[in-house]
Amino acid sequence: MTAPVDLLIIGGGINGTGIARDAAGRGLSVLLVEQDDLASHTSSASTKLVHGGLRYLEYYEFRLVREALMERERLLTIAPHIIWPLEFVLPHSAEQRPAWMIRAGLFMYDHLAKRRRLPASRAVRFGPHPAAAILKPQNRKGFTYADCWVEDSRLVVLNAMDARERGADVRTRTKLITARAEGMLWSADLEDRATGARETVTARAMVNAAGPWVGDVLSTRLGRNTQKTVRMIKGSHIITRKLYEGDFAFILQNPDKRIVFAVPYEHDFTLIGTTDIPYEADPAKVEITPAETDYLCESVSRYFRTPVTPADVVRTYSGVRPLYDDHAANASAVTRDYVLDVEGGTDRPALLSVFGGKITTYRKLAEHALEKLLPAMGRPTGTSWTASKPLPGGDMPNADFDAFFAGLVKRYSALPEPMLHRLARAYGTRAPRILGNAVIMADLGENYGGDLTEAEIDYLVTHEFVRDVEDILWRRSKLALHVPEGTASRVAARLQRKKVREGASFL
Repeated sequence: MTAPVDLLIIGGGINGTGIARDAAGRGLSVLLVEQDDLASHTSSASTKLVHGGLRYLEYYEFRLVREALMERERLLTIAPHIIWPLEFVLPHSAEQRPAWMIRAGLFMYDHLAKRRRLPASRAVRFGPHPAAAILKPQNRKGFTYADCWVEDSRLVVLNAMDARERGADVRTRTKLITARAEGMLWSADLEDRATGARETVTARAMVNAAGPWVGDVLSTRLGRNTQKTVRMIKGSHIITRKLYEGDFAFILQNPDKRIVFAVPYEHDFTLIGTTDIPYEADPAKVEITPAETDYLCESVSRYFRTPVTPADVVRTYSGVRPLYDDHAANASAVTRDYVLDVEGGTDRPALLSVFGGKITTYRKLAEHALEKLLPAMGRPTGTSWTASKPLPGGDMPNADFDAFFAGLVKRYSALPEPMLHRLARAYGTRAPRILGNAVIMADLGENYGGDLTEAEIDYLVTHEFVRDVEDILWRRSKLALHVPEGTASRVAARLQRKKVREGASFL
């Protein structure tokens, strides 16, 4: 058995990787285990937004909205390659919430926290605004405001990468079988899901950041009873071919008081979501229902000139939000705030369980988690540091993506500009680690379609924890929407050859 680590983290979603990064940067020894790939579940099933949560103001979640708005500015600065501003158009009509209420909400949204890089909201008439060509004629006026887009699964991966570069041991496809307190240490049995090999590790404290499985970890793996529970809410999305031109999104109010987003997606597509439905089945098997598809299509068709039907859907995805159960009657009203529960620390090893949370506030959640956990471990909290340190690839002067991209195009002038833009967005200042000294495409090795090259695959395997095709084509990128038929099987063959050649070093 190896020497004890300071912190054993269960879960490789945004909360687990965020805590791992923060803890490693404070000098703790960290082991993070994830039973699948990083961001395999909830953290890759979002609407891809870093936002304050405009609708949460209706439920008086002022602290959460303020914190989220502050984090929106910070994340935009530390990860300008995967996060960028996005304008939202909110059509308004008489049967919806009163215009004065929306104006008041937007005024609060503008002023609850300082805005440095995003414009203020405004009332608009759709004659001059390009949304007029998309919306039905009766939609004559509305509002616009700004939030941010985020590549959600890449945000998870970048936090895991940074944690590893600061000394953390990050293991994917590794499952916690059981754990027990032995004196002032946790003793945990882990299983490598690729090989079936088991190992026992010890830790001074544990973080349960298992998302929808947080309750299962407490009851089944740790044998604990707790009154704090997760309320699982299913959110589903549909992807269609591009429904409109323009780099703005829509926030659409439905008669049931819910809102649905329509967002430009991957250049050639539109992302529509989300639903809010109570869910009680296996989170690993969550999928959209025909009723949800109909609901999302009808939500957009209520506003757009060209109706959307289920036949227009090219792909769907669903996720389970592990919200803290505050016993709200309406699923849409369940708090999106997080709860951090700490046990032990005096006569038994400390355990922190994460309930709820959202992508936008993951960094602050991690900060708060360590502020609660470290004193329970008898350790000083150290200095908060993640608010200003760029994530891997985000160290661009003045967080200026456009200037960085212009320099990349100049340096690699003979390579296709669309490919360079994709690489710049995905990898930021680390894109040259893939491109190297390439002058022409052939220098990057075999092209697997969609400008996915041998050089990029090798980088992903070496640096980004990639093990299978879905890791590459869906979670590290969205190339599954763009590559020709046969790409997946060719990439799978490439990965298999790499496994055979490299053996244990690949795992």
